[in-house]
Amino acid sequence: MANSRFGPQLLSVYRVIIGGLFLCHGAAALFGVLGGSMGTGKAVEVAVWPGWWAALIQFVVGVLVVLGLGTRPAALLGSGSMAYAYFTVHQEHSLLPIQNGGELSVLFCWTLLLLAVTGPGTFAVDTLLSRSRARRVAPVTAVRLPAAAAGVPVAAE
Repeated sequence: MANSRFGPQLLSVYRVIIGGLFLCHGAAALFGVLGGSMGTGKAVEVAVWPGWWAALIQFVVGVLVVLGLGTRPAALLGSGSMAYAYFTVHQEHSLLPIQNGGELSVLFCWTLLLLAVTGPGTFAVDTLLSRSRARRVAPVTAVRLPAAAAGVPVAAE
């Protein structure tokens, strides 16, 4: 994407879409909206392991990724939670995601890992904060010291 003219902007759009989908996935399970947990129309019970905690991670990570706030660590956490979901829930049934229903877990895992590596893109709170910090830091200018002050031996005249 570094050679693409619109790469950083498209990365931001990609991040918002993936974060929004992850957020919806968590909201469905936490609040029983959008069809509810696994299409049941109901929310998962509060504090039940691992479903409620996974949904909480999905919701919070989704919000952070959409905003582009703490994108790299949030995306890494989301990626890890999806890897955990795949290996503990889906892979027990069979090896391949297409056979065990784990396609979403695999896609979210690798997609969020990509965001953790590439960062948030142009339009993100993280980017605005880093630009703001860069403006506040005064540029350091080189000061030329006389030869004697710099520790360079001076020839006697």
